[in-house]
Amino acid sequence: MPLLLAQISDLHLDGTDRARERATRVMDYLRALPTPVDALLVTGDIADHGSPAEYEEAAGLLAAPFPVLTCPGNHDARGPMRTGLLGEPSSGGPINRLHRVGGAAILMCDSSVPGEDDGLLDDTTLAWLDSTLDELPPGTPALLAFHHPPVTLHHPLPDGYPLQNDQALAALVARHPGVAALLTGHAHTPAATTFAGLPVIVGPAITWTLRLPWEGDQPADRDQPPALAFHILDDRHRLATHFRVVLP
Repeated sequence: MPLLLAQISDLHLDGTDRARERATRVMDYLRALPTPVDALLVTGDIADHGSPAEYEEAAGLLAAPFPVLTCPGNHDARGPMRTGLLGEPSSGGPINRLHRVGGAAILMCDSSVPGEDDGLLDDTTLAWLDSTLDELPPGTPALLAFHHPPVTLHHPLPDGYPLQNDQALAALVARHPGVAALLTGHAHTPAATTFAGLPVIVGPAITWTLRLPWEGDQPADRDQPPALAFHILDDRHRLATHFRVVLP
């Protein structure tokens, strides 16, 4: 059976009514679907300042009858995210998790660099990815999800804070043909491209949409509604993606 996943990104919960309403609107839409998704992926920048209160709010907003899989972004803080959202002891190490959903493996990876906006899959994360992919049963499709896109998106804002070691990632996925696609956030605009021969899907943001250079000078379009992606991974390990905005 095909795997149905939803993806949201860049909630930037900051304690304001605006951020809460936009996240609530999208979660209510997902919970009300006639056919539930197999899992929801949240690809970073869940909190705006990385405070414990923001993760406590996120834990309530993201509660759902389906699995909710998360990874941090550059606005997140590992310690508070672990305690407030994941229910784990505080730790400063990367937050990397393997989830088995249906017959697929979803690897939620930490591309954050504490105190920085650039992205990096550090040596610990690359080693974890390599060993985890090695240990999957033969024929298992894998999706890698993390915050920073490993590609140029042709806007100075996301391109100014890139994934620094994209070539290390390219070498890694070349060793693991079971990787079907890369799912990211960070750019605040839905986008589709390729990297190392794989599909890259950049999920839209909840908080605001990136205005591209040909659309105007101010990058943050706060009037656009929040949006999400639906991903279908079929039996041939091919990914199809649909985007939806969620109106009030």
